[in-house]
Amino acid sequence: MRQDIHNSDIPALCRACEARHKGVCGALNTEQLIRLNKVTRQEIIKSGEELITEKEQNNRYANILRGVAKLSKLMEDGRQQIVGLQFAPDFLGRPFSSVSDVSIEAATELQLCTFPKKALEEIIKSSPVLEHKLHEQTLRELDEARAWMLTLGRKTASEKVANFVYLIATHTNPEENQTKNLLLELPLKRSEISDFLGLTIETVSRQLTKLRKADIIEMQEGRKILVKDFGKLYHACGH
Repeated sequence: MRQDIHNSDIPALCRACEARHKGVCGALNTEQLIRLNKVTRQEIIKSGEELITEKEQNNRYANILRGVAKLSKLMEDGRQQIVGLQFAPDFLGRPFSSVSDVSIEAATELQLCTFPKKALEEIIKSSPVLEHKLHEQTLRELDEARAWMLTLGRKTASEKVANFVYLIATHTNPEENQTKNLLLELPLKRSEISDFLGLTIETVSRQLTKLRKADIIEMQEGRKILVKDFGKLYHACGH
């Protein structure tokens, strides 16, 4: 059991928060947590609601406590491209940048812990550990973007769809990603999955059917999928 859950010096909101223990707030000491907690609030964002518009000034940052956020870019001709997904306990926002370079939308219902940009940036200036933690997340996102470039550029349609299912399974349920019979809900509609993977909707549907026939997944009501064999799913990704 984590000792700091029962530490009365730590704000009640932070004691059992997974974003605190696994996310950027894990780099804060008790005094810094208390300072930030005074201006922190938790919010529920409905699926489909936009949090940040591309090129818009944003005065708040957030930790994702639950759910999936969708990052997208708007092209000159009006088309929109999904460029990434973020999961709990990811940090939303770009420190010391005046505007966002992407639009951020709730792909599923989101539970966020939000705080003013100015308050966090003041703590960053006096906390090399927090600055290092944010730098680590940026590098992790860069590594994930490079891996996804490989998926989009070199992998087959079958491998792309398997990679997408594996991504959702291992990020939305990180504590259970080695178990069988894991039930998950896809955060994107099939039209959005097809855009994200550079495939047609029909191809996405065919490849999901292929995974089902291979007894790797089981399709359930709505967007729900039961992962029946993680080993086979991992192999289907082309690793």
